[in-house]
Amino acid sequence: MDSHLKSGHIHVGLKQSKKALQEGNVLKAYVAEDADPHVTDAFVAQCAALGVEVSYVESMLRLGRDAGIERGAAVVVELKS
Repeated sequence: MDSHLKSGHIHVGLKQSKKALQEGNVLKAYVAEDADPHVTDAFVAQCAALGVEVSYVESMLRLGRDAGIERGAAVVVELKS
């Protein structure tokens, strides 16, 4: 996980991340490996269709902490500047 996420422009959570993806504002996506595939599979497919790189993080808790929140997150996206 890139350590600059805490200070960068990001969206945490599936709903905000999907909206940013649809608007073409996503530089890179991060998905927790232990997140429910029912939640993340369509998002990952959408990233692939739009040519957005997806990196996997070992757990939702780690992804949330790396994004600067104190709870788990299934999806985080880094926004274009």
